[in-house]
Amino acid sequence: MDRRTFLAGAAGVGSLSLAGCSALRGGSASANESEDADYDIGMGSAFFRPETFEIGVGETVVWRNTGNRRHTVTAYEDQIPDDADYFASGGFDSEQAARDGWTDGFGGRINAGATYEVTFDVPGEYHYFCIPHEPTGMVGKIVVTE
Repeated sequence: MDRRTFLAGAAGVGSLSLAGCSALRGGSASANESEDADYDIGMGSAFFRPETFEIGVGETVVWRNTGNRRHTVTAYEDQIPDDADYFASGGFDSEQAARDGWTDGFGGRINAGATYEVTFDVPGEYHYFCIPHEPTGMVGKIVVTE
């Protein structure tokens, strides 16, 4: 194989590799980014990205575990609007039930690559956290506007 053929092939492989990396980035940091993203909020080793996300009433937020650790999305029961439904991955109906479920067998876990979604019908601020990574500050906020 001559040098020119080798370099042309290597450049093509390099381009594909970089394209794959950018495609794996996923998730939009704001509603103004790519319409093709398959999630709104990514979950890394001990963070939600973005930490704050704003949507309109009736819209759905999709979280994706973009890391390799187990995570949860768990609402702080006393930090959501009064008329709003409680939410937690695993379908728990209270913060304590979600915490107990995690302790009893990793209930509510969102494994690497998996998603969790919630539709927000009541305007206001919704504070949430990841149960195993709450001590390291893995918290987030959804702001729902009319």
